[in-house]
Amino acid sequence: MDDLQHRAVITGMGVISPVGNSLEDFWKSLINGESGIDFLTRFDVSDMPTKVAGEVKNFEPTEWLDKKESRHMDRFAQFAVAAGKMAIKDSELDLESINKERAGAVIGCGIGGVTTFEEQKEVLMKKGPGRVSPFFVPMLISNMAAGHLSIEFGLRGPSMTIVTACASATNAIGEALRLVQTGEVDLVLAGGTESPLTPLAFAGFCSMKAMSAEKENAKEACRPFDVRRTGFVMGEGAGILVIESLEHAQARKAKIYAELVGYGSTSDAYHITTPVPGGAGAAQAMNKALESAGLQPQDVDYINAHGTGTGANDSTETAAVKALFGEYAKKVPISSTKSMTGHLMGAAGAVEAIACALTIQNGVIPPTINYGELDPDCDLDYVPNQARRQNVDVAISNTFGFGGHNATIVLKKYLEE
Repeated sequence: MDDLQHRAVITGMGVISPVGNSLEDFWKSLINGESGIDFLTRFDVSDMPTKVAGEVKNFEPTEWLDKKESRHMDRFAQFAVAAGKMAIKDSELDLESINKERAGAVIGCGIGGVTTFEEQKEVLMKKGPGRVSPFFVPMLISNMAAGHLSIEFGLRGPSMTIVTACASATNAIGEALRLVQTGEVDLVLAGGTESPLTPLAFAGFCSMKAMSAEKENAKEACRPFDVRRTGFVMGEGAGILVIESLEHAQARKAKIYAELVGYGSTSDAYHITTPVPGGAGAAQAMNKALESAGLQPQDVDYINAHGTGTGANDSTETAAVKALFGEYAKKVPISSTKSMTGHLMGAAGAVEAIACALTIQNGVIPPTINYGELDPDCDLDYVPNQARRQNVDVAISNTFGFGGHNATIVLKKYLEE
């Protein structure tokens, strides 16, 4: 890593997820192997082939937002503000003491306000154009998560949204890292948010035949790397991290979860939904991330896999790890926390980055649950079913999205000098 670059550290985190709406509940669920996946309750799926989802439970917007304000925000933006407030509180950041011209927000979101889109289309068809909400557009557009966070906290530095499908949040964290490294900002709120559980979006993924066909044992619907896997499980949630320059964090004596040290982003340039066979793009993203961190593959102690539970993704990601890591691929622990949370789409990379930071801090690797039958194409160490106590100094997190987007970040244990 270039010595002229500023070092970036994670000092606060907030999460809204199917396995918990606090860091404590989220982490407890992960290490206990508790699934947040269940039969979908938000709307009728009796005529759809997929019945399960990773729904956020017990989320009340007015616990985080003024009632009037919350009514003018789509659920994906509500999630982002709630997780952002949680992260700011966790960081113990005094917003009045920072230079807000040097503080920004970079948020990933794959779909945006699809709930609002569907609701307002119904209003248009049944009641006419005059009844469409004047808040329709600002509730719909994906950039409003970053916009609301910037407004909420008065952050006047760069504010932007990254849309790279399921890689969105990891790309957002990576771009935030670059802003800190170059010295453009002192801190960034970075992460991702998504609330895609609507009849139209759900039906669309069902039509692709990409989602789990489990109809009896909802908790076992997501089986990453297992030969019985039948598809991914759609989920929702948000993860927001406070990423600061090391100097800024040290000056205020902040607690540090981990150091963010590397980022790689590539494109398969192959197909709109299918990963390139052999995983060359994924391998290159991991390689670029490690190179930017000044690390070698054998330095990695844990991989939080994209691990969606689809046939093509899991075998391709395994092939990519083998291609880059060689013989060491058999030794490095890999797990998919999606087996418990479901696939949080544009928020996935942020929630999984938080899982990596907590893994480093606590020395416990979350498991891949529902793993029971070996797939010959997926023959690595996926930390099956039980959490593993192990020191982790370096973790990488992979996310890959439709369109061939690949993104990897590298987190490292912070050691005081």
